[in-house]
Amino acid sequence: MSSVVLRPNESQEQLLRRFRKQVAKSGILSTVRRKRWHVSKSELRRIAKKKAIRRARRKQQRTYG
Repeated sequence: MSSVVLRPNESQEQLLRRFRKQVAKSGILSTVRRKRWHVSKSELRRIAKKKAIRRARRKQQRTYG
C-alpha cells in the first residue's frame, strides 16, 4: 500500500504528483490491470511465448538492421 505524507509548504498538486510517481514505481496499477480478468495458465503460456517470439525478432532486427 502506497502512502504519502504532506510535507511542510507542499501544495496538493506536488503531493499528488509524488503519490502517482510512487504508485507507478511500485507496480500496483500493472498488477491491478493484470488481475482484472481471470486468464488461464495455458493462455498465460501462450501470451508469454508470443512475447518471447516478438522479443527475439526485435533483437535479431537490431543486430542486422
